[in-house]
Amino acid sequence: MAGLGTAADAAAIIIGGLIGLTFGRKLAPRYQETMLAACGLSILFIGIGGVMAGMLRTAGDGFTTAGSVMLASSLVLGAFIGEAIDIEKHITRLGEWLKARTGSHGDSSFVSGFVTASLVVSIGAMAVLGPINEGIYGDRSVLYAKSILDLILVLLMTLTHGKGCIFSFIPVMVIQGTITLLAGLIRPLMTSQAISALGLVGSVLIASLGINMVWDRHIRVSNMFPSVIIAVAWAFISGIASVH
Repeated sequence: MAGLGTAADAAAIIIGGLIGLTFGRKLAPRYQETMLAACGLSILFIGIGGVMAGMLRTAGDGFTTAGSVMLASSLVLGAFIGEAIDIEKHITRLGEWLKARTGSHGDSSFVSGFVTASLVVSIGAMAVLGPINEGIYGDRSVLYAKSILDLILVLLMTLTHGKGCIFSFIPVMVIQGTITLLAGLIRPLMTSQAISALGLVGSVLIASLGINMVWDRHIRVSNMFPSVIIAVAWAFISGIASVH
């Protein structure tokens, strides 16, 4: 059944969030503070690991980097487009609506938890490749692997950010479900170069979320989301140009 992999991912997010919420209520503030830093560091280094995997190339006895121009161009142009649309404002409004609908008026971290968790589970190559594989081949293995990772990440985030993180299953259902339905149209665009570009730019955005959590910064990562689309388009067009 189409969409089963995404449904499993959404269920894993809810389960992880409920476990984190149950135990998070029992933690003293000092535990929450330290575990927030630990969660932020985990997300930061997951992102850094993806960036290194995407950029580093062996060259003789050492290493060189690739994709710097694509990365910088995608991030800058994507940030410009995202700011023009103000994606963060719309996601925040959704978070505020969910906060009101769930009676969480006294939860000061609800919206930030929802926004941050939504980005963590929605950015990256697995969030695109998984639905495509399911939509075209019926292969849910990538989404099942992603669901395990998302369960752990949302569990950790809910310990410190609270109930809002659980509702990150909504953008996952919408984004991944849409990609599954449009898999036949999207698949030709996802060349190996496009997948690599998506993974690289997505990893930078994930690392940025970690920076926000560890150093209490406010990089508007939501408004940089168009960068991943630009990266895919850049790689696809570059691939066609190199053939000709």
